[in-house]
Amino acid sequence: MDNTAAIPKARGWSWSSLISGWPVWLGLAIVSFSTWRFITTENWSTEQGAHGPLVLASGLWLLVRLLPETEGLRQRPPPLLAFGAVGVMAFFMLAFRAAAVIELEVYALYGLFLALLYAFIGARALAVLWFPLVYLVFAVPVPESLVAALTNPLKLWISETAVWLLFEVGYPIANSGVTIQIGPYQLLVAAACAGLISLITLTALTIFYAYLNHRADWQYMLTLAVAAIPIAIFSNLVRVLILILITFHVGEAAAQGFLHNFAGMTTFAIALVTMFVVDQVLMTAWKSAKRRQKSDQPSPSLS
Repeated sequence: MDNTAAIPKARGWSWSSLISGWPVWLGLAIVSFSTWRFITTENWSTEQGAHGPLVLASGLWLLVRLLPETEGLRQRPPPLLAFGAVGVMAFFMLAFRAAAVIELEVYALYGLFLALLYAFIGARALAVLWFPLVYLVFAVPVPESLVAALTNPLKLWISETAVWLLFEVGYPIANSGVTIQIGPYQLLVAAACAGLISLITLTALTIFYAYLNHRADWQYMLTLAVAAIPIAIFSNLVRVLILILITFHVGEAAAQGFLHNFAGMTTFAIALVTMFVVDQVLMTAWKSAKRRQKSDQPSPSLS
């Protein structure tokens, strides 16, 4: 495995195809102003969307770093296709705005960004930039209906598992769905504690880390990204356990104040460290398996 797969350094190359279209990019900024205002004030300012600015900044950075690889592949599509792609996505964005479906409007804005890139550099160049373009999807707010659908089973599992573990060691605890009763206190496992938020953030950071360090081996990248899922869920189980114990031993006010956010940051940091350790273990096993595979291959005989 080549762990030093090169991410090209940004170097001088012709930006004329993008810079010459500055009126288009300015128009996009103006048209999408209200959409960005929603993203920054209603999503990124919450725990659910706190990862958005980080993903956006790192994704755009990687996009710029990979642009030199498109040299020689950039070719503008026929005007009909270019204007058609941009027009369709602009129509959907404005239609969703008129219908006040803000989540779909944000996805349409992302589609409009892709359509504009396609219009300036073409499909072959876009194919080279596939990873940062896919990665940037993690910066798009997840629709609340999808959050609820994915979070509810996680909330229930985490609640039941936390109650079972603490009951087994002697705590006076029981639950009814996601409502937990421990001693005189009653807690509700909220969506923020249910794993989906950390799951999105940790998965995004994991695939970004895996791409930078293991770009040459997409199978390993996929393995590491899949490993992020149980790690994120387990880290949130630990978070809920910590908050339950803080509530029982210190009080409800402590669990809902600074210690609540501190527990979230601590368990997320533990998840990142665990992800790094898993990477090192998987890398060692992966290399060993490849060495065994090579050693098992018969050596060519000289006739």
